[in-house]
Amino acid sequence: MERRKISSLGKYSLIVTLPKKWTNMNRLQSGDEVSIDIQGDGALVIHPELEYTAKEDEVILPINVDEDVKMIQRKIVGSYLNGYDTIVLTSGKNFLSEQQDGIRSIVKSLYLRIYESHANHITLKAFMDESLASIDSGVERMHIITYSMARDVINALRDWDIELAKSVLSLEEDVDQFMFFLTRLIRTAVNNPALASKLQVSMSDCFDYHLLINRIEYVADGLTSISESIISLYDYRASITEDIIQSLTEEATKAIGYYELAVDTFFEDSIDGLGEIIDFADENKVLDDILEKISVNGKMDSHAIILFHSILENIQRISNYAADIAEIVIDRHYSPE
Repeated sequence: MERRKISSLGKYSLIVTLPKKWTNMNRLQSGDEVSIDIQGDGALVIHPELEYTAKEDEVILPINVDEDVKMIQRKIVGSYLNGYDTIVLTSGKNFLSEQQDGIRSIVKSLYLRIYESHANHITLKAFMDESLASIDSGVERMHIITYSMARDVINALRDWDIELAKSVLSLEEDVDQFMFFLTRLIRTAVNNPALASKLQVSMSDCFDYHLLINRIEYVADGLTSISESIISLYDYRASITEDIIQSLTEEATKAIGYYELAVDTFFEDSIDGLGEIIDFADENKVLDDILEKISVNGKMDSHAIILFHSILENIQRISNYAADIAEIVIDRHYSPE
């Protein structure tokens, strides 16, 4: 780290010179303007651009002939999350059919499109402009889809509506799209003060949003798992008593209600009712009682018991995620201005 001495200019002004290497790198000269941000730790960040302008960043990813599909997908996700707008996949030979299918599959989960496709190279391009995005709007849309999944899960469980349970599975991809895009947006804002300023978020805001987005995505994953269990349980429904279904539905409704309250308070900057959410996750013993009731049901197949156990675990996880969001809101509420 380079140290520079502060000099005085007149009676009241203090000045420090800028490194020549930095001004040359950013093509700055006398009379140009820069933006200055005061950080939470008291540091100053000097940015050469007053306004955020999107840049076309490209990355080339060499792919081995026999490279695992999941590894290829991880490379694409990593490049996307780090702000690359153009991702070029190249192979020494032709892509295998399973590699091509894997690439198309992951593209659906991201705001990417296949721009060019040839036997040995594929070009992907991002089609969302970060400068036009809103983190709040994106998170709210992500939450709306997740809450819609939750309502459908509860109704599918109560009414044994398998088609409704299947429709929940199709919504998970939409939640994943928002999760990946918002993560990309936040990572870009952390590394680009001009974009952070345009989005009106601080570094601590980015951290809070990142935690919130992850918890919403975890809730969606839990709802997907419950839907899959409901579908698998359909053949065993004759051996399942009404009181078990009613108890499960009631507990799922409570967990989802607390999740909704936690997300709402994040945007309202209110901590009312958050203690109740955390206590519910920590002290809820009803799920244990339901599990015991299921276990002593002599008519129920062992596979059905395992599926019910999975549903109970996911309901508890959703309660825990709601409590996590509540704690984020409390910490955020008392953070210094």
